[in-house]
Amino acid sequence: MNISRFAAGAALAGALIAAGLSAPARAGDYPDQTITIAVAYPPGGFNDQVARMIAEDFSARWDVTVVVANRPGGGTVVGTDYVAKADPDGYTIGISPFAFGVNPGLFPELPYDAETDFRHVIVLGDAFNVLVAHPDFPADTVAELVDYAKAHPGEINYASAGNGSSNHLSGELFKSLTGVDAVHIPYGGSAPARTDLIAGRVDILFDNYTNVKELVETGKLKALGVTLQQETALMPGVPPVSDTVAGYEVTTWWGVIAPAGTPDDVIETLNAALNDFLTKGSTLEVFAARGITEIGGSTAEAEAYVQRQMAQWIPVAKQAQMKVD
Repeated sequence: MNISRFAAGAALAGALIAAGLSAPARAGDYPDQTITIAVAYPPGGFNDQVARMIAEDFSARWDVTVVVANRPGGGTVVGTDYVAKADPDGYTIGISPFAFGVNPGLFPELPYDAETDFRHVIVLGDAFNVLVAHPDFPADTVAELVDYAKAHPGEINYASAGNGSSNHLSGELFKSLTGVDAVHIPYGGSAPARTDLIAGRVDILFDNYTNVKELVETGKLKALGVTLQQETALMPGVPPVSDTVAGYEVTTWWGVIAPAGTPDDVIETLNAALNDFLTKGSTLEVFAARGITEIGGSTAEAEAYVQRQMAQWIPVAKQAQMKVD
């Protein structure tokens, strides 16, 4: 052994300890400080709820403080950019929503690069929309809707929660694949859109299953189709829109992102913890109540899922010349 090199190293280590300093944290130490989970929406919605569920799980799992930071604004751009600009050390992560995959088609410029500024840790789950209509609307099936719309071009309308929302994208994809001419009526949220649909002031709406389930069951609205590729036990007897419109599928989704440059071992630690989180009974109970199917899987699968979402929605947004509110 080189005694002089050993002695020099020992002296340096002793000096660091004496000075109250330490070497950079080893990967095995992660996490050993506060984790921030950014949410690109105000408190109250599911993006916020799932972030707080994860925060509670991480805090108990690792005995660390976990903070949920709501950063709403700009159609989720503010919160997403907050993650992009954070230190890539695993201590700032974010909930990535459906809007992540469509925003590059809605905004001429973004303060981040959706392709290169993030790592996708996991896709937590996804949910479907339901095509609903006022009970007096003359079509009772998707096929009848298409026929009616083609016979009355520009005379029917569809409501949405606002420009760039999943409701809006659902309608634009429907128009693109069927060639029908329907007028978009944006609202400041899906609740007022449903109110006007129930009142008969608009014709149809693609809305989340949990938002319309009771309204369909009580006859205030009628369901024409679900936006999945197959029937679901959650809406028995309601066929997929794709039975009539080949290739039609819309799912809203939720994932977890980290800044690009976050080390692989940290990403894998987060991925393993989140996959375990998805097996918990309390998680599955909340997901089931909202009609959400848990997904999970590897980081590579998450990356591929998000790429498919972007490939589907960016062209739709650009073709329709969609702009956010």
